[in-house]
Amino acid sequence: MDDVEIADVNDEDSPFMVEKTSLKNQDLSSISLSVGEILSQYGWYVLLVTVLVYLLIQHLSKRRSSQSSRSSPPQTPQDSVLVARRQEAMEAARIKMQEELDAKADIFREKQKQQEEEKRRQKIEIWDSMQQGKSYKGAAKPSQTTEEASSSSTGSKPKPDKKPLRSADYNPLNGQGGGTCSFRPGRRGPSSGG
Repeated sequence: MDDVEIADVNDEDSPFMVEKTSLKNQDLSSISLSVGEILSQYGWYVLLVTVLVYLLIQHLSKRRSSQSSRSSPPQTPQDSVLVARRQEAMEAARIKMQEELDAKADIFREKQKQQEEEKRRQKIEIWDSMQQGKSYKGAAKPSQTTEEASSSSTGSKPKPDKKPLRSADYNPLNGQGGGTCSFRPGRRGPSSGG
């Protein structure tokens, strides 16, 4: 920048006194001076610290590379044979487990087929008993065999050991005689409707 002259008119000593001042960036000059002063006072310390950090990084990188080479030594032919044997043993174990699982699945499927066949047979028995006019519940019992069903379907009398549905003195119009239902009036109060 160029030098600028500023004249002060209100000065008591001289009516036209001219001052020369130079305008420079004061901030940058102070920063450059402070960095220069720091380097001149602590320069050797800064240099020593940077060299130590560099040596420390080199040492750590060598140490890391030596540890990684120790953890994975080169494979010998014996190691590769051992690895192959382990893989074969694992594959044999997998095959054995799969065969056991397949056998269990076959057994389960057979049980499912037997259960479905039993259900189908029971449905047929129920249908036959319904066609003959028997009750559904009597034919649904699993303890009844086909021989008993065929003997009972020939027209034998109902067994007397069964309990009758109603007592002999039952009268639905009477309101008594073993009936548990009775009339009860509703609750009193305002209606809940809106």
